[in-house]
Amino acid sequence: MMSFADSTAAAHSAPLLSPDDDSNRRLLQQVHPSNWPLPQAPAVYDLVVIGGGTAGLVSAAGAAGLGAKVALIERSLLGGDCLNFGCVPSKALLSVARRIAAIRDAAELGIRDAAGTVDFPAVMERLRRLRADLSPHDSAARFQSLGVDVWFGQAQFADTRAVLVNGQRLNFRRAIIAAGSEPVIPAVPGLDAAGFLTNRTLYSLTELPARLLVIGGGPVGVEMAQAFARFGSQVTLVQRAPRLLPREAPEASELLQQHLAERDGIRLLLQATPVSVAVQNNVRQVVVQTGTQTVTIDCDRILVAAGRRPPLQDLQLPAAGIQVNADGQLLLNDRLQTSNSAVYAAGDVGSAHQLTHAADFLARTALQNSLFAGRAKASRLVIPRCTYCSPEIAAVGLTDQQAQQQSADVLTLTGPLSGNDRSILDGSSAGFVRLYAARRNGRILGATIVSEHAGELISEVSVAMAGGVTIGRLASVIHPYPTVADAIRRLGDQYNRQRLTPLVKRILRLWLRWRIW
Repeated sequence: MMSFADSTAAAHSAPLLSPDDDSNRRLLQQVHPSNWPLPQAPAVYDLVVIGGGTAGLVSAAGAAGLGAKVALIERSLLGGDCLNFGCVPSKALLSVARRIAAIRDAAELGIRDAAGTVDFPAVMERLRRLRADLSPHDSAARFQSLGVDVWFGQAQFADTRAVLVNGQRLNFRRAIIAAGSEPVIPAVPGLDAAGFLTNRTLYSLTELPARLLVIGGGPVGVEMAQAFARFGSQVTLVQRAPRLLPREAPEASELLQQHLAERDGIRLLLQATPVSVAVQNNVRQVVVQTGTQTVTIDCDRILVAAGRRPPLQDLQLPAAGIQVNADGQLLLNDRLQTSNSAVYAAGDVGSAHQLTHAADFLARTALQNSLFAGRAKASRLVIPRCTYCSPEIAAVGLTDQQAQQQSADVLTLTGPLSGNDRSILDGSSAGFVRLYAARRNGRILGATIVSEHAGELISEVSVAMAGGVTIGRLASVIHPYPTVADAIRRLGDQYNRQRLTPLVKRILRLWLRWRIW
């Protein structure tokens, strides 16, 4: 275990990363260095940024690049969850899990005697090494070189124009709250005593749990359940809702559930709730209520992935006149401004889109509005999302439910990948491409894609939406053959064919007869 203190009388501490190896030491030296000097605060900062995750780093770097005097306050690790406990380590695990599945399924492609043994400690060592290799981009030294004053410690508002950190008062003209989000821990009797993992501690594992129980069927729960099942854990996933990824199209959830259960061997308990946890002979026993039945599941580790919430409790928001709603969420207008006109928010702390790329562009919106009295609106952003399970599930714009509710005005077009040549040849034809378009003019309003590379494909639709490209125009864009992306273009053909009503066909027949003669 390691502790860190700065060279000043005001000490700050970083969370303990385990194990204590070279990779984690390199990471900490970048994102929470032990000997970081206390900055010299000016009379007033142009911008104080609270939180050093994606939104905070983008805000601080952008403002400093424009000549502003900026303070960046981080209570834990620069890089936030994305670098340390989210996108980076999770995708490192998923990349290995995909290769394991490819070996497992090799016989279906005619490859005989394929075998793969998972060295879990080596997998985790690779994760830590790659994370440390990527950390200089988010490092304290880099942001200092950009002209940003980096402060480590818990920020608290002192009044409407100042925050306190390590006893130091930082006055500001504008501030951006970019404090990120933290895991929600369900109130299950015995859970705390039994011990559990979250995304903050999962990547410290050095031994593969023989039996893993996952609480939560959202993106984190689904991704990690599949990864650990492929590593060799016996995985049970408990989901309160009637299906996984309830925000996505029902067909997407159904396809994923079938894949997880049949191909990855995951036990799925839907519409189920953990009601108690006990430990007996070093085995965690989780009692789960599912319908009218109660089942007890033995496991070695529990992963809690039951949602996230903004960590606002330590910021002393009332001192700054910053209001929250009944659910404890920041009250923001479309310009990302709080009830204190000098304070804005960006990233997970104030958005339903708890995604790294969303945090990036929300920070740009907050920065433009806070420093330059801009009128940029968060609602105008086209924000895609992707769950990196196998197959991947990506979406943008209208949800499937919204499209159905607006079916009088919205046309839904679906192309199964069972009809896509590249998907068939790759042996990954389970999935579909779906576009939602305005009936009146064919403007693309959203999409859902279920495919092995849905996260790459969804960007084409995002570009089309941002550029106002209609679905009919998309049909005229030549795509390479064979590609999965060609399935998107073919939906444009499908749309154009639907416009050929009986009346239009009759007019065309008359026209052709006249032209031929």
